[in-house]
Amino acid sequence: AWAQVMPAGSSGYYEGSSSKEEEEEEEGIIQVSPTKIGEKKPGKIKGEEIEVEEGLIVPPDYQLGPGDVVRIMLKGEISGEWRVPIDLNGYMNLPRAEAIRVLGLNFSQLQAAIHQTYSKYFKNFELRVAMEQLRAAPLPLIPEEELPSPEELKALSDAELDRLFLSAPPSEVMKKLPRFGYDFFLRPTSTFAPVEEAPVGPDYVIGPGDQVKVFIWGMVEGEWSAVVGRDGTLNLPRAGVINAAGLTFSQLQEAIRRAYSRYYTNFEINVTMGRLRSITIYVVGSAKRPGAYTVSSLATVVNALIAAGGPDVAGSMRDIELRRNGKTVAHFDMYDLLLKGDTSKDLRLMPGDVIFIPPAGAVAGAVGSVKRPGLYELKERVRLGEFIEMAGGMTGHSFKGRVQVMRVEGRRYQTLIEGDMDALGQDFLQKFAVQDGDIVRVFPVARIATTMRVAGPVASPGEYAVEPGITRVSEVINRAGGLLYMASNQAELTRIRVTQMGPVTDHILINLEKALRNDPEHDIPLENNDYLFVRAVPEWALYRTATVTGEVRYPGTYTVRKGETLSSLIERAGGYTDKAYLKGAIFLRESVRKEQQKSINEMVDRLERELYSAGTAATATSFNAEEAQIVSSETEQKRKLLDTLRRTRATGRVVVRLEDPPELLKRTPFDIELEEGDRLHIPKKPQTVQVVGSVLNETSFVFEPYRYHSYYIQKAGGYGVNADRKRTYLLKADGSA
Repeated sequence: AWAQVMPAGSSGYYEGSSSKEEEEEEEGIIQVSPTKIGEKKPGKIKGEEIEVEEGLIVPPDYQLGPGDVVRIMLKGEISGEWRVPIDLNGYMNLPRAEAIRVLGLNFSQLQAAIHQTYSKYFKNFELRVAMEQLRAAPLPLIPEEELPSPEELKALSDAELDRLFLSAPPSEVMKKLPRFGYDFFLRPTSTFAPVEEAPVGPDYVIGPGDQVKVFIWGMVEGEWSAVVGRDGTLNLPRAGVINAAGLTFSQLQEAIRRAYSRYYTNFEINVTMGRLRSITIYVVGSAKRPGAYTVSSLATVVNALIAAGGPDVAGSMRDIELRRNGKTVAHFDMYDLLLKGDTSKDLRLMPGDVIFIPPAGAVAGAVGSVKRPGLYELKERVRLGEFIEMAGGMTGHSFKGRVQVMRVEGRRYQTLIEGDMDALGQDFLQKFAVQDGDIVRVFPVARIATTMRVAGPVASPGEYAVEPGITRVSEVINRAGGLLYMASNQAELTRIRVTQMGPVTDHILINLEKALRNDPEHDIPLENNDYLFVRAVPEWALYRTATVTGEVRYPGTYTVRKGETLSSLIERAGGYTDKAYLKGAIFLRESVRKEQQKSINEMVDRLERELYSAGTAATATSFNAEEAQIVSSETEQKRKLLDTLRRTRATGRVVVRLEDPPELLKRTPFDIELEEGDRLHIPKKPQTVQVVGSVLNETSFVFEPYRYHSYYIQKAGGYGVNADRKRTYLLKADGSA
């Protein structure tokens, strides 16, 4: 766990010295002795009277996280010794340098990161890094990329929320909470291009570029279209010019009527709007797509926000400013629209208007059993009850007895505040203020169910709700679909009684035939957590099968009775063919396969522990970060080998010796009793012998009778250079070695 990174051109890191003079030149070198993981390792700076505190040995794959403390010692252009803790966000503030994120790094990567950072500011220095303190009983930190998405967060169970809250920094949790209201802007945006025909209200303000249509009939008839000019005037045929810009639509209608009344009487007139003008407005600040936008003259603040994609992740939705002619004319709160449907402050835009989105203010999160989990912006002082209502209120499954608030106090440390909403009352909910960065969690109701379990040969075994002391055995049997045909008339009811001395278990025998006839002695009332086991008839097993393949007369899968043996199975299969090679018979058994696989797994686990111990010792004696990295790479390669071994699957083969005829097998230990799933394969007589391993030519040879193993080894070119002749072995066709 100790290393020294030397500058270019230095002599390197030495473990010891051969003379007193060399020791003086090698001041700062720390001698270490291997110790166990987590134990302290003595060290002393030689050549100076500086005592160094003991360092800790950590495994090579130990990942750094909040709570760990790192000791940094620098000498040269910069000198000093500091204890630097890792904060809740996984950062270390390096003295006289900068903060770096070390969450999830191992010790070798930490050394490299610290050296790289100091190299930006200094050139000639010596660096030593040690683990001063390991976090106590750490929970596994969740990497940022593995944190749940907003959609996944809504579906998390209570236990999963516990793990997330206790193992991820609050800032990372809040990043993953869905921001309330932001999905409003996810739909495809409109271009807000000028429209040809659009209904306008009486308060619509006329401006240059608007088209006005006039229809007149009576003593004078006509139909004309005119466009408001840039000077704000409207040229009316047969009535002259009037000032139109700045008038509302209702005022314009009256002005046009008065203009024609000066020349005509006894007429009717209808004034409508044609093509509306477009205006240019600006969306700036913390917008997703800030810039200038051309929108319809009917557009409002919300229309412009949709065109700009809404606020970005840092933008406010609660204090959006509408600026006109250098003055703020309105403050718009999107929550009024989203939560109340209130558009009273959604003002119509004018040419040159500026919509400014400031940075978001205080934010707090709501998770758990609320109708709308997410991250909410706080515009003003919000009480706990108001905040829960802002999140849609509690669901029908919310538990009023527990509310939890994750809070960062004074920007120094994280704490959890819990309370009982029922006990605290509405007065508390209206007084307790939610602060910036809080995450409020409402818990679901506890599951308290009175159930019992039915097992055995019934149509639908499982858990059933009961009313303690009321529901009887016959009712539960009927709810379970009744008894199956292999059920006996006997059942056992297990009941656990709670006493002050501890639980007491009772076993009650029930005659089902009498219970179904409502005999009160057997059709007894049930209690919570009762276990009713319906027995099957003795030695019931519908089918037990074994398979025989290969050189028998009638290969196939046969049903076998209890106690039937291997010789019986071979006889039922018609005996052997004349090509059968009995010495090569392969017998496979599932129960043996499971035991073999268990042994393999135990062997791999033992090797893994030995590798872990050896890797730790090697890391502890590494002289520098480069050697530690090499050891880590070697350990990783060995782990890959262990992964390959772990994928090894047992076959479950049992060595048997068959006899011909099968009657002779009955008098041998190999006439074993059959089990469910047994498989026997009898191959044809082979014609070859294989030679593998450390020989010059691994291959197969035609079998020649009366030849010893040395003959076939010579035919394969003899032993290889690295062959261990004393460990040569012969694998027989029956599986024995």
